Amino acid sequence: MSDFYDNLETRSADARATALASDLPRQIANALTADGMAAHLGKVDATSITDFSALATLPVLRKSDLGAAQKTNAPFGGFTTRKSRHVFQSPGPIYEIGGDQRDWWRMGRFLHACGFGANDIVQNCFSYHLTPAGMMFENGAAAVGASVFPAGTGQTELQAQAAADLGITAYAGTPDYLKIILDKADEMGLDLSRIKRAAVGGGALFPSLRQEYADRGIHCMQCYATADLGNIAYESPAVEGMIVDEGVIVEIVTPGTGTPVAAGEVGEVIVTTLNPDYPLIRFATGDLSAVLPGQSPCGRTNMRINGWMGRADQTTKIKGMFVRPEQVAALVERHPEILKARIIATREGEQDAMTVQIEAKSVDMDAVAASVQATLKLRGKIELHAPDSLPKDGKVIDDQRSYE
Repeated sequence: MSDFYDNLETRSADARATALASDLPRQIANALTADGMAAHLGKVDATSITDFSALATLPVLRKSDLGAAQKTNAPFGGFTTRKSRHVFQSPGPIYEIGGDQRDWWRMGRFLHACGFGANDIVQNCFSYHLTPAGMMFENGAAAVGASVFPAGTGQTELQAQAAADLGITAYAGTPDYLKIILDKADEMGLDLSRIKRAAVGGGALFPSLRQEYADRGIHCMQCYATADLGNIAYESPAVEGMIVDEGVIVEIVTPGTGTPVAAGEVGEVIVTTLNPDYPLIRFATGDLSAVLPGQSPCGRTNMRINGWMGRADQTTKIKGMFVRPEQVAALVERHPEILKARIIATREGEQDAMTVQIEAKSVDMDAVAASVQATLKLRGKIELHAPDSLPKDGKVIDDQRSYE
């Protein structure tokens, strides 16, 4: 198997700039054929948008813009250009399209970098329900010729048994869940030593967890992808930052604006996709990252970013699920006796843990637990604190996990 997915990965800076000068105006022109995107961009001469500086003059598109447009112009707000094979729902709710063409979400490039190929049977533990993650990795596995066991989420004992029975060689899913399967297999006396590769996303891959997998002989790498955009960036065998995918253009801007930050500074990730079916232009992810200087030692030449460094709006991902400030507000609104609430994200035993701190004189803890499940879609420890005792630092979500 070649070290590279295709020749695009090793282009020179000049070749990449030349391609951008033609790809970008073509995609802008394509985007203007979609009513919603045309209304958002306004009067723009597509032929003039040929480089990063010109791109930075266009307005930023946010998830809230998509959601508002979809409410008045169902189902996709006028931001798509072609009929899709699948329709998906993400929290918001936001509805996205999905195609079944080869490597439509561009996950194949990441899986190739992970070493997935025709000799692999991949246990795909991303959800196939509502959200597109399962299909994204299914589509990518097909692009590299791997077979897929569409396991989805949950039923860990069955997952472990199937992995042993099938001789699974590779895993795709959230970083934590592979450990849960491996631990369950150990309890059941099953041999999963044929698993040698893991491609993970949907949460942070902490160094200690990566090392635990390495100690088991499993090479684990992570990607950065979203339901709207597909793959944005991915680790290579060098494991030095994440390499930007060849099918997107990434900018790092001051959060809440469209203004690019200085090289190396942390800012919000803004993505323009070259997907002709779903031409999102300057789409704000809400995620923080920074550009890494230099070129990856693996030989891939595209820009590198530092991976996920938090949320620009305090939203964070816990156990693979986004938790947003507005959800915390909804929790407080359900209980007049709660004066304030704060979410703490930590790690316990290589798994995400969530603590919900509430300020109140007294409260029905069982009722609060039910409201936490209903509003945050997660379970967690609930702590009662005296009024006026929680920190006054503006945070409603405090991510205390270490990403170093």
